[in-house]
Amino acid sequence: MHLNPYGEDAVKLAADLANRRPADAGDLADRCRAAGLVLDRPATPEDLADAVEALDAWEKVVDAADEHERAGLLNAMLASAAAYPRMTNHAGSGWHVHYRDDRQPLGTLLLSLISVGTALHLTGRGMHRLRRCDVTECTAIFADTSRTGRRRYCSQRCANRDAVRRHRAARTTAS
Repeated sequence: MHLNPYGEDAVKLAADLANRRPADAGDLADRCRAAGLVLDRPATPEDLADAVEALDAWEKVVDAADEHERAGLLNAMLASAAAYPRMTNHAGSGWHVHYRDDRQPLGTLLLSLISVGTALHLTGRGMHRLRRCDVTECTAIFADTSRTGRRRYCSQRCANRDAVRRHRAARTTAS
């Protein structure tokens, strides 16, 4: 699989890493590879620290109060991460565009992928399509890639849990 580095794949990777933070540099590298990211070198503790910093900034984008705040926070991430676009065939997997410098360490690369991918996701699908689950006790982040753009839950499990809760509350009120 070749990760689309500037679309929903990057946003889904960010959500996965934010929802369950990597335990160490090896875990970070393994999860990035599992998502289809080609790594040119081993991950280091510095990469992990940089990735955590990028995820902290990204969570502020997720939790922004409105689209103007969201755009401002994301623009700050983009300013610190993105370079001029360039074509590359760095992994021999076909030509594609990068919005980052070549040979960046993994932590810096993730900042670029997450910020550009999130910007393209939000501008292409809608500024509201990045959020936390509606179930009160669930704090999971997800990217809404649904056709209608009305997804409210991180998973079917949370959707079912909330439906049962609403059903029970309605029965209690009716009694």
